[in-house]
Amino acid sequence: MITFNEMGLSPEIYKAIDELGFINPTPIQEKTIPAILSSGNDLIALAQTGTGKTAGFGLPIIQQIDTNSKSTQALILCPTRELCLQITSDFEKYSKYTKGLSVLAVYGGASIVPQMKSLRDGAQVVIGTPGRTLDLINRKVLKVNSIQWMVLDEADEMLNMGFKDELDGILALTPDTKQTLLFSATMPQGVRQIANNYMNKPEEISVGKKNSGADNVQHHYYMAKASDRYQVLKRLADINPNIYGIVFCRTRMETKEVADHLIQDGYNADALHGDLSQSQRDYVMQRFRNGNLQLLIATDVAARGLDVTDLTHIINYNMPDDLEVYIHRSGRTGRAGKSGVSITIIHSRESRKIKDLERLVGKKFEHKMIPGGREICEKRLLKLIDTMEQVVVDDSKINSFLPDILKKLENLDRTELIKRFVSVEFNHYLEYYKNAEDLNVVKDGVSFRDAGEKRQSRGGFSRFFINMGTKENLNAGSLIGIINDLTNTRDIEIGKIDILRKFSFFEVDNKHESLILNSLNNAKLGEVTLEVQLSKPESTAPKQDGYRKDRSYGDRSSSNRSSGDRAGSGYRSSSDRNSGDRSSSTRSSGDRKYGSKTPKEGGYKDRPYRENKPRDDQRSGGQSQSRTLRPRK
Repeated sequence: MITFNEMGLSPEIYKAIDELGFINPTPIQEKTIPAILSSGNDLIALAQTGTGKTAGFGLPIIQQIDTNSKSTQALILCPTRELCLQITSDFEKYSKYTKGLSVLAVYGGASIVPQMKSLRDGAQVVIGTPGRTLDLINRKVLKVNSIQWMVLDEADEMLNMGFKDELDGILALTPDTKQTLLFSATMPQGVRQIANNYMNKPEEISVGKKNSGADNVQHHYYMAKASDRYQVLKRLADINPNIYGIVFCRTRMETKEVADHLIQDGYNADALHGDLSQSQRDYVMQRFRNGNLQLLIATDVAARGLDVTDLTHIINYNMPDDLEVYIHRSGRTGRAGKSGVSITIIHSRESRKIKDLERLVGKKFEHKMIPGGREICEKRLLKLIDTMEQVVVDDSKINSFLPDILKKLENLDRTELIKRFVSVEFNHYLEYYKNAEDLNVVKDGVSFRDAGEKRQSRGGFSRFFINMGTKENLNAGSLIGIINDLTNTRDIEIGKIDILRKFSFFEVDNKHESLILNSLNNAKLGEVTLEVQLSKPESTAPKQDGYRKDRSYGDRSSSNRSSGDRAGSGYRSSSDRNSGDRSSSTRSSGDRKYGSKTPKEGGYKDRPYRENKPRDDQRSGGQSQSRTLRPRK
């Protein structure tokens, strides 16, 4: 593998990037650096964001700048202020040991006077947004008649943001002898038109497929009713306790509403949209970059050009109107060789768009089941235990309190003590999610819970009898939990479940017949010894007086049981869906081991996190304070 030391870079540049930890160039750098150094040909480079494009054009430009001249020799255009500042920062790092090089950022939202003064003092490299750059050219302060390098970074984004007129105006004033370098993640018609109009027989370099997504980004989608979209977002945040990502919304209003609701519900979130002043925007972005915010809720326009590393997730609260925008959204995670997840929340009528995105990105999108209460509680509990296990104890501060603490807890044995300490932090999750509904949609906007009565047995499933029912407070969710626990697997496909008073029936993929019988039959569950046997398929069971009978058991199927007691065919007892979202309409409302009530989620005042509700001037306007999430007691 080639190293930077072998690429013909000057000792000054190599020393600077060596201090930054640069050893091997990325694929785009490996192709662009030699091309820019060795020839004056125009260049089109296609690569996703986060692949090292800035160094790809920055290092060879820095090396060739004449530092004895104060004139502007390189002009770099980019779509947003944030990206402009990021590129400027990178150039300053790369040129740390290059004496006499001046780099200047020019952008809107800030006073133009200091920028004009800096230009008059001389800046060999100018990095700017199209609007401010054209303004400075028209004021005859920025002179571009002798530039040697013209860089269009994120060209497709600049066109999407409506900068075509500004780009045309700037490019028309630059000399024909310059070397034009166009960098873009996608190649829409507008970018191709710029290349045709202003570039001279450009060489085209592509890393990966055109208009494709990054290889190390997984693409998931969740299908729910439109009215459940916010609840789905909260569950995704809860099931990923270490989430650090951007939630994309379609409009400013939606961005503000989602961010406000998340803040009110105690989540570490804030909004980024066009109504914020520049100072408010800077404040929000600083908190997000520092990790004080876990979720940034943003519109596409507001988030363009953001350069934030280590994002774990991108969540598309709505599908973008232009599907190519999805590539830019998803490209913000999985950078610098790290993995990431791009999630899309859709309703049933958008299934076809997923197929279109798969063709555009060149990857299969995985349909995930919306996590339910049991799954979320399990994940959060394990997270809590991990946190407790890794916490650093300062003996010098704790030891003086230990005698009183031990005296107070001396009546509790080890197991009881652990349960109580865990419950202090965890009871709110159990309370909040014990009645969580299944938000998944099967098709045509119908949820799993609504489709329960319509599901039929499928071929390839075996039907089992189990000697537990509503009398033992059994429901579909707890039955699936029993199967998970006793078989020690979550990869068994489960069909229809019928919960009766004294016994029940459930269907399982027939390849797991032996596993079910060996694991469940005669197993002890509290005071109950399980009896599990194969039963005749429901479709062939004889009927008597209008009711079904299964083998010799003779009890009638309950005619008034809830559709929630049937897990439809196609269920998987896996972490992709909640095993506790379905419950019997006839079970006890008490909090016994295998049962709970099922009122709708969302009416609770208790929220998954606890913190003081921020004042109006502390929310979404750039004035919110840094908060640490802690569970609500």
